[in-house]
Amino acid sequence: MISYVNNNGEILSNESFVIRAGNRAHLYGDGIFESIRIINGKPINLVNHINRMMEGAKKLKMRVPSFYDLEFYEEKIGELIKKSGILYGGKCRISIDRAIGGTYLPESNEVEYFIEVLPLDNYGFVLNKKGKEVDIFTEYKKQNDSLANYKTKNGLIFVLAAISAKEKGLDDYLITNTTNSIIEATSSNLFVVSNGVLYTPGLEEGCLAGTMRMQVINLALKNGIKVYECKILPQNLLVADEVFLTNAISGLIWVSGYRTKRYFNNVTRKLVDLLNEKWSV
Repeated sequence: MISYVNNNGEILSNESFVIRAGNRAHLYGDGIFESIRIINGKPINLVNHINRMMEGAKKLKMRVPSFYDLEFYEEKIGELIKKSGILYGGKCRISIDRAIGGTYLPESNEVEYFIEVLPLDNYGFVLNKKGKEVDIFTEYKKQNDSLANYKTKNGLIFVLAAISAKEKGLDDYLITNTTNSIIEATSSNLFVVSNGVLYTPGLEEGCLAGTMRMQVINLALKNGIKVYECKILPQNLLVADEVFLTNAISGLIWVSGYRTKRYFNNVTRKLVDLLNEKWSV
């Protein structure tokens, strides 16, 4: 299936799109992005994605036009979904990059946008049948600064952690901050379940302010499941009943093992069902 992209207002086949010379995201990682799930042919939870992206762009000192709002992106994404023939499941990625020009000192703080959509086989959230095996990444640590909660295009620590996990025969690595608290995985937020209570790193620890993280917290509280945002340390993993990861595309991802520790997925499964019920899958 051919899908389409919107390159700053120009709609092109994804087979014919070429990155322009001088693109600052390509040269310097000078941009921010969002990954959005499509269910029943529509992007879900879009308002939270757009809000986070705009907050992040402001942190990057980008000058984003005021009309780049929810209505603008709903229209542009919907146009691509229709043209790409995505009737059920899919995913969308929106990027805002600083305009071409300059080196480390940009010529301008104006921006360009890029949107792409791709189909997915599953149009709801499906829990993985085989649990993921994880460990803690120790080679590099994530800085806990004012950019830590946003999806900037500086993702080297996550790339290196993912490569290292594969080399070790693992499914993923957990990332720590500079005070050795566990904050997230390479592309997901982290939740620990003990005695039916959810624990997840607080935003002040430097984890991504994940949109699915927010959805899971709200769903849990609405359904009588307690949630605490706190420091997560290795010893917490060793006494947990369940561990799961969350991101906007996959929903919840069951972790079955950390070193010699094994985990169940009872609460995780319940939350997946609630998530699908919320989005009428």
